[in-house]
Amino acid sequence: MTRKPAIRVTGIEKSFKDVEVLRGVDFDVEAGSIFALLGSNGAGKTTLVRILSTLLKADAGTATVHGFDVGARASDVRESISLTGQFAAVDEVLSGRENLVLIAKLRHLKGPGAIAEELLARFSLADAGDRKAATYSGGMRRRLDIAMSLIGNPPIIFLDEPTNGLDPQARIEVWQTVKKLASQGTTVLLTTQYLDEAEQLADRIAILHRGTIIQNGTLAELKKLLPAAPVEYVEKQPSLEDVFLALVGDTGETDTGGPGAITDDGTESDVQTQKEIQ
Repeated sequence: MTRKPAIRVTGIEKSFKDVEVLRGVDFDVEAGSIFALLGSNGAGKTTLVRILSTLLKADAGTATVHGFDVGARASDVRESISLTGQFAAVDEVLSGRENLVLIAKLRHLKGPGAIAEELLARFSLADAGDRKAATYSGGMRRRLDIAMSLIGNPPIIFLDEPTNGLDPQARIEVWQTVKKLASQGTTVLLTTQYLDEAEQLADRIAILHRGTIIQNGTLAELKKLLPAAPVEYVEKQPSLEDVFLALVGDTGETDTGGPGAITDDGTESDVQTQKEIQ
């Protein structure tokens, strides 16, 4: 069972030579919630995630994940988490099913084939399970990446800018996946630079700016920081997203891609990060 709070960060500091990246970060994440760490590029989001996932040591401060100190009990933390980095950590030479079986074997789980089948069905990838991951669209690759992260049922998952570089359809697919994770009890710490993503997904939002948390609260609490706008009656116009989705059709569970599907060519594979967590 996930311990409360699922994540606790107190006074975390980190510098690289003369550059202060984190300057005393504090926040708690409740079990089973989606917590969004919002900040611009260079704010320190990825550095903090790497500290919480035991891939990097903090210079000062403390952090606990699932009740375990990230410095003193790193192995227990690693057994409790999974990390999805900014780039999809899939092996493009392998099929979707083979990627899942590989991670299940690395985690020393029984029945890797059955685990792969269950996750392919859960993430609407069964029809594409035998195709090489290189043929997957961006949304399918990211769904496969998240599915790989869930092998072993970790109670806490870190998603480091999971929709970075994805098209509008793929972003919505990932959003739906993240919401399902939280509804099933998984604690999600999400880093993002997209305001709408934090607004759509998060139970709580912390704004990281120049290495510190400058505000932390629910969406409603953050909105109260500004004075209410005057009420005006205007004709509601469809957004560009509304128009785009109306033209291309529903994207919920039917993305199958194909040999000509758009892929994330040129991005650096993050398979090593997945292996580091094992």
